[in-house]
Amino acid sequence: MHQTRNQDPLHGVTLETMLTRLVSTYGWEEMGRHIDIKCFTSNPSIPSSLKFLRKTPWARKKLETLFISSQKV
Repeated sequence: MHQTRNQDPLHGVTLETMLTRLVSTYGWEEMGRHIDIKCFTSNPSIPSSLKFLRKTPWARKKLETLFISSQKV
């Protein structure tokens, strides 16, 4: 019997994909309420947010957590 070992909901999902899906679901304003970081609240854009998130582990973790919770809805 072969079972799927990878139960990670983030497996194969890029940071850009997560961010793009969340922005299309919530919009930048709501994203800024969920995760209070300047790149979501002041002149937000995908490229600037990705740059910040790639350098900032705590913010990336919050984005991942929001993405996972949004997938369960």
